[in-house]
Formats: sequence, C-alpha cells, structure tokens
Amino acid sequence: MSEIDSSAAVSDVLVSFRGVQKSYDGELLIVKDLNLEIRKGEFLTLLGPSGSGKTTSLMMLAGFETPTAGEIQLGGRSINHVPPHKRDIGMVFQNYALFPHMTVAENLGFPLSVRSLNKSEISERVKRVLGMVQLDTFAHRYPAQLSGGQQQRVALARALVFEPQLVLMDEPLGALDKQLREHMQMEIKHLHQRLGVTVVYVTHDQSEALTMSDRVAVFHEGEIQQIANPRVLYEEPINTFVANFIGENNRLNGHLLSQAGDRCVVTLAGGETVQALAINVGPPGAPVTLSIRPERVCLNSHSEYCANRFSGRVAELIYLGDHVRVRLEVAGKTDFFVKQPIAELDPALGVGDVVPIGWQVEHVRALDPLLEAH
Repeated sequence: MSEIDSSAAVSDVLVSFRGVQKSYDGELLIVKDLNLEIRKGEFLTLLGPSGSGKTTSLMMLAGFETPTAGEIQLGGRSINHVPPHKRDIGMVFQNYALFPHMTVAENLGFPLSVRSLNKSEISERVKRVLGMVQLDTFAHRYPAQLSGGQQQRVALARALVFEPQLVLMDEPLGALDKQLREHMQMEIKHLHQRLGVTVVYVTHDQSEALTMSDRVAVFHEGEIQQIANPRVLYEEPINTFVANFIGENNRLNGHLLSQAGDRCVVTLAGGETVQALAINVGPPGAPVTLSIRPERVCLNSHSEYCANRFSGRVAELIYLGDHVRVRLEVAGKTDFFVKQPIAELDPALGVGDVVPIGWQVEHVRALDPLLEAH
C-alpha cells in the first residue's frame, strides 16, 4: 500500500521508507511493503495494537533491526547498512535505560564524550538541556534518587543533548501513572514545538497519539491503514479498523441498498434504512458496516431534525463526571452508546425508557464490514 505523499517537497522529507518489508522467519511479514515519508520537524506517531508492525518499523529506522527488503533513507541517503550510533538519531525507551552509577549530568554528558566533544562544550550543553527539561538543580543526583517522571525527563534530555536531527520514542510514557503521563505528553509536545526536531513516536494509546501528533499512521497487520492528522483520523476514518481503533465507535451491520454519488442507503437486519456517507462500499447488496461516534447521536427532542431517526431502549446509564454514557438497545444491538454532556442530560431519563434518537447523514460512514475475529 503506497503512502508516499506527493505534496511533500523532496527537500522537506527527512525519512523515507521505500517498499520496506520485515520477516523474522522468511515467511510471515511483520511489516509489509511500507512506503512512508516523514517530514522535517514533524511529530509523527506510529499507532496500532501489539504485533501490528509499528515498533519493528521504528527499530529498523533506529538500526536495531535490518529490513528484509526495501530501503530506508535519512536525509536523502540510504541507511540500511549504517550502524545505529552513526545515524544521528536520539532514542527514548519506556525503561529509561539510564546508567545507575552515573549522576544526571554524567548520564547526559556520556553521548557527548563518545562524540569527542571537549569538557567545556559538554558542560555547556548539559546545562542547557537540563534547563530545557526543568531539572537544573538535579545535575548531581543519581537516577535512583529521582521519581519516574524525573528519570523520563533525563532520558528525554539525553536523547536531545547531542542535537540529533531525529528523535525516536518507543512507548516512553508507558510506565507512568495516568496524571503524570498526561503531564509528560504536554511537556514532550511543547518541547518539540520549541526545538523543531523531528519526532517519530510509537504508542498503542490512541488518546496519546491524538493529543501529541501532527500526523498519525495507524498500523494493522504490518500495513498502514490510514495516515492523517488527528482530526481527520477521528472524524473521517477510511475503514472499520481505523474507526474502531481511534476512539469509541458504534457499529451497525447491514447491506447496501443504493448509492448516489457520495451518499448511500443501507438496510439494517431489522429492515430499517439508514442514509449514510458512502466511504468504502461495494455494489448494491454487498455487506456494509455503519460507523457512528457516540457523541454524534442525538437524544429525545434533539433528534427531531435528524435525517436518520430511530427509537432506543435505555439499558444502562454510566456516570463519568462531565458526561454520561447511555447504553441503548437500538436496531437489534444491545451495546449502542450515546455520549451526553452532563448539562444536556434529561434528569428524568431512566433504565427501560424508550426514547427517540437520531443522527445526521454526514455523521454516519458506510465502511467495509469487519470480521468479528479482529
């Protein structure tokens, strides 16, 4: 599947994957024909479930894995046979990988001393990068004397201290608790904006990918399913896998009745018809999966002007502070969810109530049917 972006001028491209494949046993491809261009200064996230090929792709770029086929270019030259330490790439891992017997300053100075910088230059750069990650007063502490968040900042500083053109991050926040993780997401994002360095980030956490990235590449079974900015990925998924993997998604299965331009009509199992955007459909009669985000479904009087109107029976109300998730039985499905902001919720709504619901044509996408096994 080709993902080469013709809009990116050649001079803007820092990394280029060209027909890259990876197999460990000569048969099963972990990465299949990867074509991807990464622009200078962008924050690109590789997102996908375990085993989707995202980490293997990152490790090939880092030089810790060798492509079975294809070529990886950095700054216009092939790096397939360039060892990791000669690629001018900074790395941040989940386990920090700090030297326990070295102070923070010594940890940061190490990548510079192996590059034969003089002591005053090393001292100057270490001081500058400590300021960047707000750890100025921690230079003489050892890793064991730091919290998890502080250790991760040191690891980040060490990846930036030799001023690489590219920084790779593999699940760097996976070991942190939720609050610290969210704080560090913003720290990394702001640091990237200030420095303008190119970042390739790997995660399986879709909210992290949406929060931090300029573009996100969604991987599944060794291939990029879609690559786009976070808003497009969430609002305009091109297949059912992306719709399900990015955010919450209601799915209704049916068959294509008719199509006119970018609109179509789908018949559900119970005989109901739905007007939808025809994004990825076959001929009339072919199976279709409809995708509707929970926050795009209107309840009660809000549904009056919707093109698609149904009724649903309230099965469960789940209180989440700023909003309530309402689980409904709709068109034969028992797990159809509506997200209601707390300010808009009818306080009289109760389990067992049958309520009108609806959604606009532009908020329901007709996509390929996804086998339940996935």
